[in-house]
Amino acid sequence: MERALEIPAAATAEGSLLALATRFGERMIASGYAPASLKSATRLVRGFATWLDQLEISGRNIEPGLVDEYLADRFAHRWPRRGEAFTLREFVGLVSVDGKAAAKQSMAIAPAPSTAPALQVRREFEHYLLHERGLAPASIRLYGDAVGRFLEHVFAAGEVRLGELSAADVVGFVQLDATRLQHPKRAKVMTSALRSFLQYGRYLGEIRLDLHASVPTVANWSMAGIPRSISVSQVDSLLARCDRQCADGRRDYAVLLLLARLGLRAGEVVELMLEDLDWHEAAIRIRGLAQRSDRLPMPADVGTALVDYLRHDRPACAARNVFIRSRAPHRGWLGPSAVSCIVFRALRRAGIDSPCKGAHLLRHSLATRMLGNGASLGEIGEILRHRNVQTTTIYAKVDLAALHTLALPWPGAAQ
Repeated sequence: MERALEIPAAATAEGSLLALATRFGERMIASGYAPASLKSATRLVRGFATWLDQLEISGRNIEPGLVDEYLADRFAHRWPRRGEAFTLREFVGLVSVDGKAAAKQSMAIAPAPSTAPALQVRREFEHYLLHERGLAPASIRLYGDAVGRFLEHVFAAGEVRLGELSAADVVGFVQLDATRLQHPKRAKVMTSALRSFLQYGRYLGEIRLDLHASVPTVANWSMAGIPRSISVSQVDSLLARCDRQCADGRRDYAVLLLLARLGLRAGEVVELMLEDLDWHEAAIRIRGLAQRSDRLPMPADVGTALVDYLRHDRPACAARNVFIRSRAPHRGWLGPSAVSCIVFRALRRAGIDSPCKGAHLLRHSLATRMLGNGASLGEIGEILRHRNVQTTTIYAKVDLAALHTLALPWPGAAQ
């Protein structure tokens, strides 16, 4: 039986991390944790805070390895239970900035001291992309990851001196990273991010040379593929297999309807807020790419599914996201992968073997169905909210009847 650590009187002094244990418990209550989970988590956090106080470690000096070191030291007689590391990292997120409950990121994604200079430059670049360029969070994440790899490749743990960058540094990194990424589209995102960062360096005045021109071009021909889709009957089967007798099933049903009826992207579902649902006008505001906002009509079945989820199944919490984690901590989904996982599980339940198993499958299926029903490419582009007409023209490839009229006679047929 685990025995809680005794808290020395000195540990309650001002500045002790124990002072934040109560605040952490309050945050857990607000996040929907059960009383039993709250009790065990509070005991764990207080033990960790006491251990840090004994080592005279403040919130500013908590390194990523300390959570694992504490668990290995405190629980040497057993493996840490599931969720203990997550709980401690959430606590670190509460105190990691300056001892106030202002940090939002857990230590799982906090940098080690050796990579702090590169990470600081990356964070400043991401701030620039958000506030100066207006990029969407998903794009900022992709660009930040690529730039972070580049900075660590060139400067490692040392100070970042952008003025010392050379074309050889840029070309060497692209050759190495493109091989690791393997997929041409991912490599193209990496080179786009690198060009943007090098232009940002010139904007700061730290890079004098026009290095963005030295970034190699990745071959990625547009219109090379065919959109993956499933039939109308398969979409209906996908929806019918949702278990609408349980909370998760009703949530999944609402998500799949948004994807199948409105062609939303996974990230757009994640970013959907309560104030985006206009019940009086039966419309939905979609927060798209580059801070673009669009309004789409709300189909009756989509509205009914959303009302059913919001009234009976959405956990009560302070977050404004429409879709919330069903398990504590109750907050919005962290990224588009949560939506793609719902699609993947739905395909498996329906027994549909599709070459594409992500959220975009239903977006492509909607466009294909509209094209088959006689909709023009312009109309499809409006529903899918394409900014470039050329993006929509790829669906012309799936209109086999129209393409048949363009086919030339086979030369061998005359023999």
